[in-house]
Amino acid sequence: MSKTHRRSQALQRYNKQRQRNLLAQPGPHDCVVVLDHLKAGFNVAKIFRSAQAFGAREVHLIGIGPFDPAPAKGAFKAVPARFHEAFAPCHAELHDRGYRLYTLEPGCGECLFDAALPRQSAFIFGHEELGISFERTAYPDVLPLTIPQFGPMQSLNVSIAPSIVMYEYVRRHR
Repeated sequence: MSKTHRRSQALQRYNKQRQRNLLAQPGPHDCVVVLDHLKAGFNVAKIFRSAQAFGAREVHLIGIGPFDPAPAKGAFKAVPARFHEAFAPCHAELHDRGYRLYTLEPGCGECLFDAALPRQSAFIFGHEELGISFERTAYPDVLPLTIPQFGPMQSLNVSIAPSIVMYEYVRRHR
């Protein structure tokens, strides 16, 4: 099977699942995951899978094009997705709904385990190499958090970090 044919099949799966996503119901927890310009590869689908497992309310995708939903194991059609071209409209929507927004960045801000996480928390995960797409100073209400790490590697795969954050959120608000 050619690479072009595989991409075509993945796009067909994406379009079909995106239509089904319109019927998705919010998860039982008020936590929201925001994916800011992530590469449209396996990580996005895997994050949907974790969002379903931890009962996240929804996932916001900023500047992310079609991705293969297969690694989500059906979670893309089950967890509501909100699509945005840029961070500003996503921020405005979540802020207006009363969410406290946090970025997750290695070595920046308060430790996840020490931070107060209100019921309405939204966690922003930036691009795997470039980080968040917005200037932090333009959004002073968005607070930085870090996941403590003890080995020489000071970063986690972007599909792993949301799982840790959602676990900590659910542990506190179950």
